Amino acid sequence: MPRAIVIGGARRVGRAVALELARAGFELDLTHRTSVLEASSAASEARALGSPEVRLHALDLADAEAAAAFAGSVPPGAVDALVIVASSYARTPFGSIDAAACELEMRVNAVAPLLLVQALAPRLRASGLAGGGAVVAFGDIHAQGRPRRAYAPYLMSKAALHAMVEALALELAPEVRVNAIAPGVVAWPDDAPADERARYEARIPLARPGTPEDAARMVRSLVLDMPYVTGSVLRLDGGRWLR
Repeated sequence: MPRAIVIGGARRVGRAVALELARAGFELDLTHRTSVLEASSAASEARALGSPEVRLHALDLADAEAAAAFAGSVPPGAVDALVIVASSYARTPFGSIDAAACELEMRVNAVAPLLLVQALAPRLRASGLAGGGAVVAFGDIHAQGRPRRAYAPYLMSKAALHAMVEALALELAPEVRVNAIAPGVVAWPDDAPADERARYEARIPLARPGTPEDAARMVRSLVLDMPYVTGSVLRLDGGRWLR
């Protein structure tokens, strides 16, 4: 049976990814940082949808050493997909930025993902999927250009993640494919101001924000249906990039 690890699989986009892969029959390892009840709920739903086994793991990507050691907590065997959804998204207005803020965003959004992939690479290379194992990380369209104000450390870290995808696609080919999904908006933060949301959504040609389910379907496609795609950062933004 195929097996996937979803980093940040307890809630929001990560939960939708876990459930989409459960429908495809994947055995799952889901990580959470503090959302124990949400993680348990996601696991129960994944089992009900067809996942033959779901294991939960606590993992805080701010702890780079824990990220590097995470592979040791996953039972032996091949891993067919590693999906890195968890991230830090800190608003940091210019003038309030300090080294600690920059280092945290970089550690969570770029360093920890790199160490996770490195540690799990032997398991991913053992995948039997068509096209080999798959790594899918979540970037951001605004780290490719058209940056948003007050998010410089975050955008720097996501740009580093995009560079990681290209570098690791070379390092792990041909056994493992490495790609990123760069959303515009697929899940607003709970505290996002209504006026900010309205202004942003007014510039989306498809006239709606994305959903976690949109992201989950793209993950499934990259893992199962796109064996000749690697080193790509694919936009998922309803055309927002065009405006």
